[in-house]
Amino acid sequence: MNTDYTNKATNEEIEQRFDQDVERFSNLDTGQLTTLDAPLTMELCTDAAKYIVPDAKELLDIGCGAGNYTLKMLSKIPNLNCTLNDLSLPMLERAKERISLATTGTVTTIQLDMRKLNLVDGHYDIVLAAATLHHLRNDEDWEYVFTKIYKALKPGGCFWISDLVTHDAEPLNHLFQQHYGDYLDALGGPEYRQKVFDYIEYEDTPRSVNYQLDLMKRVGFKDVEVLHKNLCFAAFGGVK
Repeated sequence: MNTDYTNKATNEEIEQRFDQDVERFSNLDTGQLTTLDAPLTMELCTDAAKYIVPDAKELLDIGCGAGNYTLKMLSKIPNLNCTLNDLSLPMLERAKERISLATTGTVTTIQLDMRKLNLVDGHYDIVLAAATLHHLRNDEDWEYVFTKIYKALKPGGCFWISDLVTHDAEPLNHLFQQHYGDYLDALGGPEYRQKVFDYIEYEDTPRSVNYQLDLMKRVGFKDVEVLHKNLCFAAFGGVK
């Protein structure tokens, strides 16, 4: 997919926006209001991980924000060793503070672009990525990150994604944008709707569920599953 991304936000701009949004993302109930069915997809991704690897010891949370997904995971599999990655240092600091109170395991933070992560092969039981992969740009980025995650998982480990998605049939993008716009209108009015659409347009380059599941199979995942989809948001993943 030879697309020009020069007009998209830089990592530094994305980092600055999230640096200023720590308090909102620290709230389990309201941190993801713009994401449809956020509480449900968090439950489904962490439940899926629990059922796939009930004896998990090592968790990696990519784009962890203030740590909500890891906290939810710890409520189901206690005392995991947690590796937290995010671009935003204030987010990581808040995540470490919250998560250190919830586990007797080690808590490691890595402030780095996910594309630059240096991960140990075969180390993690669970990898979570919520509302972060849509910042990947070209096909090479996507394949590189998915391959890196696959290699970092133990055999039988799992990777669960909850994210904004696009659609392969362009008319469906218009349909779902209209419905999502109506949801944002009800949430905060026309100005709020436009604000959200503007930062999605500037920051995000999501891919379809089909694209990501096909990529997961191509890099080696043996089982891939869709847990939930509502308009332009979905939860899905795979097992190594």
